[in-house]
Amino acid sequence: MSKLIAVTGKGGVGKTTVAALLVMRLLQRGCSPVLAVDADPNTCLDAALGINVVKTVGGVREDARKFTQEQKIRGMDKKRFLELRIAESLVESNDFDLIAMGRSEGPGCYCYANNVLKAILNAMASKYPFVVLDNEAGLENLSRRIVNEVSLLVMVTDPTIRGFETVRRLHKLSGEMEITYDKLAIVINRLRRDALPAGADGLTEATGAHIIVGIPEDQNIVAISETNGNLRHLSPDNPVLTGMDRILEMI
Repeated sequence: MSKLIAVTGKGGVGKTTVAALLVMRLLQRGCSPVLAVDADPNTCLDAALGINVVKTVGGVREDARKFTQEQKIRGMDKKRFLELRIAESLVESNDFDLIAMGRSEGPGCYCYANNVLKAILNAMASKYPFVVLDNEAGLENLSRRIVNEVSLLVMVTDPTIRGFETVRRLHKLSGEMEITYDKLAIVINRLRRDALPAGADGLTEATGAHIIVGIPEDQNIVAISETNGNLRHLSPDNPVLTGMDRILEMI
């Protein structure tokens, strides 16, 4: 059975970096193949993993709308058309694959296309032992039920009081949206000292998190991220990856 790891947090806290590091560590632990899903419209996960996305699911939705309006393709129903286009959007690597949601384009209702896309993506994800979803800021993709069940929800924050407040709001929002998960991990990113900051203990009480992991600010990661580079060049011995191990041991 496939295990889904969904990564979320407010913008700018490093959730895409965390998602990429989780993919990397899964591969280093022999858990391939992994499906990486870039659900952020900004589409940055591909660069972090050293590959390039050309087609996105958002573009597929637009294709479906045009297909419905123009009926250019004969002898093919819309569902089959979407399946083929989504397959073309999948970027295959040696030990992981990636699909990007991208942005929806153009006017009109995408309800039917969205429903079919969810079904196809769920079927695609079931073929991988692990799926890592880099969510857009907030919980929008989870609330739209692009995925139905989450094995591990990872909320990423920076080491600030405002960041902690955002985590509390996201946790409350997940309850209101009836988002279900087996385990909750909170990642406090970019720590500049060994100890967790004041207020971290309160997050456990407020959210019921199963684990809180502090990730130190790492200059190698900073340098790679600033150039939009490939995090897979990071040494397997990097201490940041130890934090990823603590998270993955939960599932």
